[in-house]
Amino acid sequence: MSAFHDLKLQALDGKELSLAPFKGQVVLVVNVASKCGLTPQYAALENLYQQYKGKGFNVLGLPCNQFAGQEPGSEAEIAEFCSLNYGVSFPLGSKLEVNGPHRHALYRLLAGEGAEFPGDITWNFEKFLVGKDGRVLARFSPRTAPDDPTVVQAIEKALA
Repeated sequence: MSAFHDLKLQALDGKELSLAPFKGQVVLVVNVASKCGLTPQYAALENLYQQYKGKGFNVLGLPCNQFAGQEPGSEAEIAEFCSLNYGVSFPLGSKLEVNGPHRHALYRLLAGEGAEFPGDITWNFEKFLVGKDGRVLARFSPRTAPDDPTVVQAIEKALA
């Protein structure tokens, strides 16, 4: 089991969201927000999820309110927003911190000291591609769309 798969988060509905079931899957981890100029990326994330989920791919959306307060809603409001506006069906965690002294353990693993792609998260919708073995394979800028060819190629290569 990898350190990634050992982690447990909280889902939007308050239930435990263990990362253990993602073992053997390729996962795109994305810090998301409902009131950001990049929020329409939810649509492309959902399309990617639908396109590749049958091949062992998953998207994990993690709301974060650390960037200009762009995720102010409650867990219930976030769930409703994602469902109504973008038909999101991929897993969503509860709000967490991606930077600073209270950075969640997942983000310490993804971007902390000793990580493959270290450094603070720059904005909402920064993406990390995690391989079947739990290793971080790539990091994509918030401005890189989920359906950008570089992202799609990296997903397909990880699934191969």
